[in-house]
Amino acid sequence: MSTESDWLLGPNAVEAQLETDPTRILEILVEDGKRNPRVDGLVQQLRGLGIAVQRIPRAQFDKRVGSDRHQGIAARWRLPEGLDENDLLALVEKSSTPVLILVLDGVQDPHNLGACIRTAAAAGAMAVVVPKDRAVGLTPTVVRASAGMAAKLPLVRVTNLARALERLKKAGVWVGGAAGEATASVYQADLKGSLAIVLGSEGEGLRELTRKTCDYLWKIPIAANVESLNVSVAAGVFLFEAVRQRQK
Repeated sequence: MSTESDWLLGPNAVEAQLETDPTRILEILVEDGKRNPRVDGLVQQLRGLGIAVQRIPRAQFDKRVGSDRHQGIAARWRLPEGLDENDLLALVEKSSTPVLILVLDGVQDPHNLGACIRTAAAAGAMAVVVPKDRAVGLTPTVVRASAGMAAKLPLVRVTNLARALERLKKAGVWVGGAAGEATASVYQADLKGSLAIVLGSEGEGLRELTRKTCDYLWKIPIAANVESLNVSVAAGVFLFEAVRQRQK
């Protein structure tokens, strides 16, 4: 079991972890002298679970958590162990509705991964999938960049990404990749069924084997003088087009 811990900052992040798995919360800091009905409600719930709550002055609070962006509450939590492809397949098989999965082929910037996790959570995705090698995993920076959503949305790390995608396909999940040279636009695609959306790494794009494993390749139509979009922005475009189609 992992013993690495980090701080979840703000009521949204703390509430997400409280709803998902309160057993990972190790302690709570609350800014002394600051009263907020929402924070007070969270403190009451946390104390009811036997979790230690400490009120400390603002300057000491900022120093402890390494940030002033905490809105008066922070939780020190034990980082979750990553899931593997068997766990992912189990999640897919249990789902009674079409699944939506974000796959990142070699994203190495923790801020980008955190932003992608946050976007995927907002779109209602089941999980974010990354390779174990040549890609960033779950780190404190990723957790902070995800605005706490790394506590809520499973991050799946796989040894062989192409094999994991093939297993998803056998489980009834279509695989669509983002590629600037694709002929079809994402807005022409049918994204309503069970789907894994695959985005490449910063600068490199999809690896050749990953590209060949995709059932479809789609592009985002952008202006001719713009080379590409940040991976987290591209994730938002693809994921929320899928959301739009599913809500239609």
